[in-house]
Amino acid sequence: MRHDKATRLLDLARMLAGSSEGMTLDEMARAMDVGRRTAERMRDAVWAAFPQMEAMDDPPTKRFRIPSGLDSLFQTPTAEELAALRTAADSYAAAGAEARSSALYALERKLLSALRGAARRRVAPDVEALVQAETIAVHAGPRPFEDEQVLTAIRTAIKSLQAVSFRYQGGGTPGRVREVTPLGILFGRSNYLVALEGSNPRPRSWRLDRIHDIAVLDKPASPPPDFSLQAFADESFGIYHGEMYDVALRIRPDRAADALRWRFHSNQTVTQEADGSVLVAFRASGMLELSWHLFTWADAIEIVSPPVLREMMVEELKVALKAHEEAPAI
Repeated sequence: MRHDKATRLLDLARMLAGSSEGMTLDEMARAMDVGRRTAERMRDAVWAAFPQMEAMDDPPTKRFRIPSGLDSLFQTPTAEELAALRTAADSYAAAGAEARSSALYALERKLLSALRGAARRRVAPDVEALVQAETIAVHAGPRPFEDEQVLTAIRTAIKSLQAVSFRYQGGGTPGRVREVTPLGILFGRSNYLVALEGSNPRPRSWRLDRIHDIAVLDKPASPPPDFSLQAFADESFGIYHGEMYDVALRIRPDRAADALRWRFHSNQTVTQEADGSVLVAFRASGMLELSWHLFTWADAIEIVSPPVLREMMVEELKVALKAHEEAPAI
C-alpha cells in the first residue's frame, strides 16, 4: 500500500514537471481520479518532496508546476514502458505508417541514449524479452498514406496558424487547387486533412493520398476558437460526415456478450434488455460506413432506427449479392 501511494505521488510529480502551464487542484483530482481534498493532500506531499514546486496565480484559482523538472533518477523508463513504445512503433510500421513509426523509433533511441550505462544495461534484456513475446496482428485493409512532405507542411501550417494550398485529385473537380485553413489530421484506415475552405463554416475532409503540390502560404489562418477535432471526429461513425441520425441497434441475446465489449460509437448508450438482448443507441452521421460494418455482424443485429440505415443496408446487400451470384467469366 505504501509503495502504491509513493508511486501515485511520483506520477503526480511527473505531471507537474511535464506541464508548462501547470495544473489546478481540480485538474490534479481528475488526472489522479481522486476527490479535491485528496488532491490537496497529494499536492502538499509532492511539494514537501520537491520544494522547487511553485504556485502561479490564475484567477479565480492557482496553478502548480515543477519548473525545473525532475532528476533523472525519477525519470528512468521501465522495461514495460519502453516495450510499449517499441510495440506502438512496430504497429505503425506494420500498418505502413512510416512517418509516425520513424518518429517513435527516434524517440526510443533518444530515451535509451539518455539512460545511464548501468540503467540501460539493466533494462535492455527485459525490453527485448517483452518485445519478443508480443507481436502485431496485421489486418486486411488500406495502408495509410503518410507522405513526410505533406504531413510536415500541414503540421507547420497548424503550428504557425497559416493557410495551405494544394492540388486535390479527388472530389467533383479533380486537379483543382484548394486554399484552406487546416484544423487537424484524422488518422485511421485512411488519413485525412480536416480544414475550412472559403466562407463555408462547416469543416471538410480531404484524403492525404490525393493531396499534391502542397504549400504553406504567407497568409494567417486561425481555426475557430470553439473547434474541437475530437468532437468533429465523434460526429461520424467513420470518416464521412453528413446528416446526423439517431441510431438504435438491437443485438440478439447470444451475441450480447460481444456487444457489451464492443464500442460502436464514442457517445453510445448500452441497455441490457429483459430478454437478454442489448440495445445500443448513439447519434452520428456516416450511415454508409455503418452499414458496411453491420454486415460483419451477419444476422446478429437488428436495425431499429433510422429507416434510412435499414434501406441503405438492404441496397448494399443487393449490390453485393448481384455481383457474386453471377457466374465468373472464365
